[in-house]
Amino acid sequence: MSENKDPHVAQGVKFVFDFTEGNKDLKDLLGGKGANLAEMTNLGLPVPPGFTISTEACKVYLDSGDEPAALRDEVSAHLTALEKKMGKKLGQADDPLLVSVRSGAKFSMPGMMDTVLNIGLSDKSVQGLAKQAGDDRFAWDSYRRLIQMFGKTVLGVDGELFEDALEKAKDAKKVTVDTDLDAAELKKLVTRFKKIVKAEAGRDFPQDPREQMDLAIHAVFDSWNTERAKLYRRQERIPHDLGTAVNVCSMVFGNLGPDSGTGVAFTRDPASGHQGVYGDYLQNAQGEDVVAGIRNTVPLADLEQIDKKSYDQLMQIMETLETHYKDLCDIEFTIERGQLWMLQTRVGKRTAGAAFRIATQLVDQGLIDEAEALQRVNGAQLAQLMFPRFDEDAKVEQLGRGIAASPGAAVGKAVFDSYTAIKWSRSGEKVILIRRETNPDDLDGMIAAEGILTSRGGKTSHAAVVARGMGKTCVCGAEDLEVDTKRRRLTVNGHVVEEGDVVSIDGSTGKVYLGEVPVVPSPVVEYFEGRMHAGADDADELVQAVHRIMAFADGKRRLRVRANADNAEDALRARRFGAQGIGLCRTEHMFLGERRELVEHLILADTEEERENALKELLPLQKRDFVELFEAMDGLPVTVRLLDPPLHEFLPDITELSVRVALAESRKDHNENDLRLLQAVHRLHEQNPMLGLRGVRLGLVIPGLFTMQVRAIAEAAAERKEAKGDPRAEIMIPLVGTVQELEIVREEAEQVIAEVERTTGVHLKLALGTMIELPRAALTAGQIAEAAEFFSFGTNDLTQTVWGFSRDDVEASFFTAYLEKGIFGVSPFETIDKDGVGKLVRDAVAAGRATRPDLKLGVCGEHGGDPESVHFFHEVGLDYVSCSPFRIPVARLEAGRAASTSTGSDHR
Repeated sequence: MSENKDPHVAQGVKFVFDFTEGNKDLKDLLGGKGANLAEMTNLGLPVPPGFTISTEACKVYLDSGDEPAALRDEVSAHLTALEKKMGKKLGQADDPLLVSVRSGAKFSMPGMMDTVLNIGLSDKSVQGLAKQAGDDRFAWDSYRRLIQMFGKTVLGVDGELFEDALEKAKDAKKVTVDTDLDAAELKKLVTRFKKIVKAEAGRDFPQDPREQMDLAIHAVFDSWNTERAKLYRRQERIPHDLGTAVNVCSMVFGNLGPDSGTGVAFTRDPASGHQGVYGDYLQNAQGEDVVAGIRNTVPLADLEQIDKKSYDQLMQIMETLETHYKDLCDIEFTIERGQLWMLQTRVGKRTAGAAFRIATQLVDQGLIDEAEALQRVNGAQLAQLMFPRFDEDAKVEQLGRGIAASPGAAVGKAVFDSYTAIKWSRSGEKVILIRRETNPDDLDGMIAAEGILTSRGGKTSHAAVVARGMGKTCVCGAEDLEVDTKRRRLTVNGHVVEEGDVVSIDGSTGKVYLGEVPVVPSPVVEYFEGRMHAGADDADELVQAVHRIMAFADGKRRLRVRANADNAEDALRARRFGAQGIGLCRTEHMFLGERRELVEHLILADTEEERENALKELLPLQKRDFVELFEAMDGLPVTVRLLDPPLHEFLPDITELSVRVALAESRKDHNENDLRLLQAVHRLHEQNPMLGLRGVRLGLVIPGLFTMQVRAIAEAAAERKEAKGDPRAEIMIPLVGTVQELEIVREEAEQVIAEVERTTGVHLKLALGTMIELPRAALTAGQIAEAAEFFSFGTNDLTQTVWGFSRDDVEASFFTAYLEKGIFGVSPFETIDKDGVGKLVRDAVAAGRATRPDLKLGVCGEHGGDPESVHFFHEVGLDYVSCSPFRIPVARLEAGRAASTSTGSDHR
């Protein structure tokens, strides 16, 4: 580590912390791993001594290209204290202290960041280690592991070169696992590995232990900005400026023989949430062997027979940790010759189903309250639970069965590498990524795939942990499947599945099927539809958990949740899903199909009489639509948006119509209607129709159009009242940019409503408001509120107009590049852009309410169903959000979470 003076670092800033100095709440400074190592140390659990280099040091290194000036001396001081505690020095020839150098960011990023074990081994100290351990094989195995990990991680050597050399060594001895290689063979492998390093890195493997440690620390800092780490952060929406801490920990060894081993444990099943003994154990192995899935593990329960003393101690520690953290804990441990050591703990990633079950279990156990339970789940997890599942009664051809690592029903074409998964996925194909085991370089392929299938590894392998974090279906350790990635096929019981063949994987059972298995609705959807009752004796356990969490959320939330629905069928479904009204009925959807011709008549009308006749034809049809809608949502508000889209959407394509007219003329077969249509299309053709004649402009330019719709709404409401119904209609004028537009339409609407009241003798209370979807409307919201009883923010168009994006054009053309370059963390059409669009919404809310304190405020863009956006809308004080029927439960849950006062834990 070099000396430098960094002007950005304040004097006296501390960069290195002993494990005894931190606690679990210092994740920003010490990273998740360091904070939790400190917490376990303070709890008196058996943690190997060590120290943590803070995220602040990483940030300085990444910003300046060099470490803080004070870091080297701080590391030296902590290393000296560690050496004193352990009674030996780093890399000491006759009895070496060895350390691991591990990354540890604030949020868990499984397999994305770098680790180097056995730092301190050299040509000299390997002899001392062998003597102290009384085991030559162990010492040379540890040395070859260091060179392999250091070469790949620190020096950038292709890891496949080491793997190939290891495979050749096993082939030469005709063995299949590395534990069957003896000391002499491992010694030869060390020599081969050092030659690979020299050839590929252009330098010898460093023999100075401090140089090894310093280079490894820099490599961990650098790993924060690897492509796979950046991709993972984008996928999980983890900020890019957090940096990683580095944990330097004295080594304990699981590869010292059959009385040693390493494992990963969960205090509950991360796939289902059920309580019990869950995890994987591997005798005579180091931690990387377990998480990489290279060797198949045994279930954690088997440890009771292998080493009962360590097993009983581990069970006690797991209970201590779960009670202390009040949550599912994920634990890494090593047993060194019968001595148990805790290497890591964290609040464990879990599947969506497990999240809901565990939250309610912890409430019942009195460990957390209902407000905290709401923070333990989220809308994205609920959406996952609403995906379909495989039909258990379907005729299927089962290929094999593995470990149910991450639930769901995934169907796709078999692919055997990430490149193909990405390529086929971009072409619209659904794919299943099949590997022997996955590694961090497979991340982009895992994201592209519908599901992941591996023949090796268990519930704690890389594939399983990453899939659970992403909510991807995953089956691991399907040992019967022989995966041949080079020939791009898998073989099972003589049956060959080639690349491109369709397979189906069930992450809830671990079963793998040939071909496409049909799906049926999930029990959670059946519950929301009312076809499954949570209180029934045979009710699904997951449904009961979802029901309880939804009840918590509904009891907490302030935001009401409405639906975007245009017909009675969607409205009824939305109501079953918990909608408290309709926030957006798009009337343009009522003019499609056979009715399009009636709109053509309106557009082609040359005289007032022709226009009146066209409107008379449309009126009863519109009225019938509204009667059905008001009946479906009886007693709940229904916001009807008057006609909004550009007129060209109701007319034939200009090219197609031109060709038709030209062909007719060449045959002397003139069609008067087609000629008139073509003239109208030319007349109404716009270069950018989304910014042209639509919305309120349409209502002002085409006399009678909006008044016909208002009359249909008013007459439908009167009819429902006469039928003893309770219609609560709200009329929304779209695309208003100035209060004058709204005043004109409002005055005309009030005249029509008054006329219907006189004619029917029914008193109607119809609210009149507008959609805020233009920047000018947001900026002049105080004026517009003078003529509006409600605002509904149309955040889809507001995003388009604020950004100058045509959504349909830009999403396919450059959004991927913007996401990859980090310009967007997420599409602004998916989650609201708080700094731009959000600021306009916030300001419009304040200005509107200043003019009209009782102004009702909602949002009807699809942001209304986005979990993160719902929290923003709660914060700025809207009264309701509106979204598609399927997203209503998600919005309800997130509205409850937003209102909950508990900060809860962050389960990314």
